[in-house]
Amino acid sequence: MAAPLTVFLDANVLYPAALRDLFMRLALQGLFRAKWSNQVHEEWMEAVQRDFPNITRTQLERTRDLMNLNAVDSLVSGFEQQIESIKLPDPDDRHVLAAAITGNASRIITSNLKDFPAAALQPYGIKAQHPDDFIIQLMDTNME
Repeated sequence: MAAPLTVFLDANVLYPAALRDLFMRLALQGLFRAKWSNQVHEEWMEAVQRDFPNITRTQLERTRDLMNLNAVDSLVSGFEQQIESIKLPDPDDRHVLAAAITGNASRIITSNLKDFPAAALQPYGIKAQHPDDFIIQLMDTNME
């Protein structure tokens, strides 16, 4: 059996609670290795607080901490020095690619595919994939 893919999850995948829960469940089943960074955690947590002010920072931090605890070796750090050298359509997304590179991810799972063009990712051996397509592929692969 081949080793599971290592994928970096963008904030827009972790923002919706149902999608975050699904990805966590699939990762905990060993179907792929999940990676993220503290910067990605901050992005999705700030967005949730902005859109749902009744959810407290403490609740979100508990979710983040449980994610980090249960998805082994998921938290990527030490990528910050690479950010400036990365070229992407949206400079605010460079940290995602830098962390994916450092985390040895082969995919960035994101809803913002236009911000991660294939030509920009190809030198790093990384592909961007929409979460829906990734889940379908994962199910197809694991139902054979």
